[in-house]
Amino acid sequence: MSATTSKAWIKPAIAAALIAGVGLAAYMSLSKQAKAPAVTFLSIKGDRISPESLQGKVVMVNFWATSCATCVAEMPKMVETYNKFKGQGLEFVAVAMKDDPPNYVINYAETRQLPFKVAIDVGGDAARAYGNVALTPTTFVIDKDGKILKRYVGEPEFEALHKLLEKALRG
Repeated sequence: MSATTSKAWIKPAIAAALIAGVGLAAYMSLSKQAKAPAVTFLSIKGDRISPESLQGKVVMVNFWATSCATCVAEMPKMVETYNKFKGQGLEFVAVAMKDDPPNYVINYAETRQLPFKVAIDVGGDAARAYGNVALTPTTFVIDKDGKILKRYVGEPEFEALHKLLEKALRG
């Protein structure tokens, strides 16, 4: 056997070990779901939305902007989703990004009569706490234990979202 043939297994073995390591890391991170950060949001009405006030509830946190076409397009579906599940205990916090002018956010929320809590991330602290959210819309679904069940970047597939919420609200 030549030296090259006897070493032919080394690169595939290293690749397999790396893939297994990455897989194990992904499994470990998914099996210990991340806790939602303990963020207090400031609503457009001046109320504080504390982690304690959301404790024990299924919560959707939606980072959005009035200048985001996808955010504006998905908002009526978010309203429908909230209205469908609020009676079962769903909480919803729509968090406008820090660069969104507060008067635009307030005008949007009032003219569309958004039925859920609307907050403004004035300093960008909430977006940083949730993993440096930069793309809008980004939506987090958080279970009753405060664990992040799902993170959607872009508009969610609403049928799948509704199934996830039904399961979380039952649990």
